Amino acid sequence: MALSLGIIIILGIIASSIFKKMKLPGLLGMLILGITIGPYGFNIISEDMLNISPDLRKIALIIILLRAGLGIKKDTLKKVGIPAIKMSFLPGLLEGFTILFLSSYIFEISKIEAGMLAFIVAAVSPAVVVPQMLNFIDRRLGHKKGIPTLILAGASIDDVVAITLFTTFLGLYGGNINVTTKLLGIPISIVLGILIGVIIAIIILKIFKNFNMVDTKKVLILMGVAILFTSLEDYLKDIVPMASLLGVMTIGFVLLEKNENVATKLSSKFNKIWVLAEIILFVLVGAQVNIYVAIDSGALGLLIIAVGLIARTIGVLISVAGTNLNWKERIFCVISYIPKATVQAAIGAVPLTAGVQAGELILAIAVLSIIITAPLGAIGIKLTGESWLEVD
Repeated sequence: MALSLGIIIILGIIASSIFKKMKLPGLLGMLILGITIGPYGFNIISEDMLNISPDLRKIALIIILLRAGLGIKKDTLKKVGIPAIKMSFLPGLLEGFTILFLSSYIFEISKIEAGMLAFIVAAVSPAVVVPQMLNFIDRRLGHKKGIPTLILAGASIDDVVAITLFTTFLGLYGGNINVTTKLLGIPISIVLGILIGVIIAIIILKIFKNFNMVDTKKVLILMGVAILFTSLEDYLKDIVPMASLLGVMTIGFVLLEKNENVATKLSSKFNKIWVLAEIILFVLVGAQVNIYVAIDSGALGLLIIAVGLIARTIGVLISVAGTNLNWKERIFCVISYIPKATVQAAIGAVPLTAGVQAGELILAIAVLSIIITAPLGAIGIKLTGESWLEVD
């Protein structure tokens, strides 16, 4: 496993550097590297590394979401409040239900199976979107209108809605779920995640105030608590729903509001940690991609994804209607909501493992959505963001 980690780090740095020299996002190079050296490529990564891949990817995601929270200011969040709420559910629901009805008709599968497919594909990827939005925030691109913060806030809840609806359809397939209870769990999980995040942040601030410690130890405490928080969600998932990743972002947000000096120092530390976490995250996400399975879905799979993205585009444009964003900025928001990778890699195979009849089809389209949208979205965000967002 140590050898695999060394290979991932060295080749990840090289792949990222090559793509950056080509004026392309470095994460794209790391994703392609993961596909190449993963089990469906040259199979260089050890099985032990792949076994702990979900945990490593979750830790990397926690790091970037903490960094995201430490970069969101209250004034900016207020500025984008209503559009961010719309962005958090409207694009995903439009895409999801469009794919549901279209795929059930085209592939002649049940509405429940189509629902599982729909809300796996409908989730936007925080792993692709968040780092680029943070880069724009640091460079003050789109800062005046709060555009990167709008995307950050909306995308974080988009995943909660999509995953909850996916698990609802999965439960319906097994016939062991109360739909009303599950749907009510969406707002409950969001509110509970935010509330616990606020409480944790206040406790951490008191610890930092009462105990003198270097910033590195503060970062380790913050990471450790965030990991325990997300693990708590797994233990309580059958009792009470909780959006722990949204809560992790909330911790960073509260720290920034209550003690900007400490938050700024912690943010700087997390930027350095992210250099390693980014490589591990994107290479291991790429390693989950089975291009042979994706090919099996064929042209109809591409059609499903394309029509879904059109519906998502309509949802984004409705969400930003009435704002002071110009058309270039609105199209940037549309492009920022294209990438899919994290959720699809994490749960794409769940229906197949659970014995769902259309499981292979669902996995194939989920994988295809990563291959198509992650590169297009990453490149689109970089090019349009740097060209169309105003520097404050």
